[in-house]
Amino acid sequence: MTEIGIILGSTRPNRNGEQVAKWVYDIASRRSDAGFEVVDLRDYPLPHLDEPLPPSMGQYQGEHTKKWAEKIASFDGFVFVTPEYNHSTSGVLKNAIDYLYTEWNNKAAGFVSYGGVGGARAVEHLRLVAGELQMADVRQQVALSLMTEFENFSVLKPGEYNVRALDTLLDQVVAWSQALAPLRTAAA
Repeated sequence: MTEIGIILGSTRPNRNGEQVAKWVYDIASRRSDAGFEVVDLRDYPLPHLDEPLPPSMGQYQGEHTKKWAEKIASFDGFVFVTPEYNHSTSGVLKNAIDYLYTEWNNKAAGFVSYGGVGGARAVEHLRLVAGELQMADVRQQVALSLMTEFENFSVLKPGEYNVRALDTLLDQVVAWSQALAPLRTAAA
């Protein structure tokens, strides 16, 4: 079975991302074409990148890095749930991504973002990072505006059009994850 990680890219207190990730998971878990799991960065407390060698060498030293690498390696694709901070993604998500290299390669990536303009600028930065990590980022994006998709900027109230967009995103992530399987097998 294809396994997709839903990476919750915020660790802030009172974060909106937790309810967004739960919403993504609730919709995704109704599907039968893949398994889905929320990966909360709070459960993987990574200090600022502290590995002595570049991640592309795959010679991880820290136990926290090895645990993170094992988790990410277990997935065939990802849905990143990202806030937008200062026209980019969160520092904690970027740091977590930077820890690894081959564990991201030849896997699909979709993006669900939230923020003042739906987190669009955060996703544009993440698409550049995904390219460097040899990830196939899918076209569909779900952009949740704090002004229209959240009551009082804090309670997620997605519209039906967001559900349709998320379904399309999941279709694309699963399809691309399956299509890239031969490349992952060859690399292993």
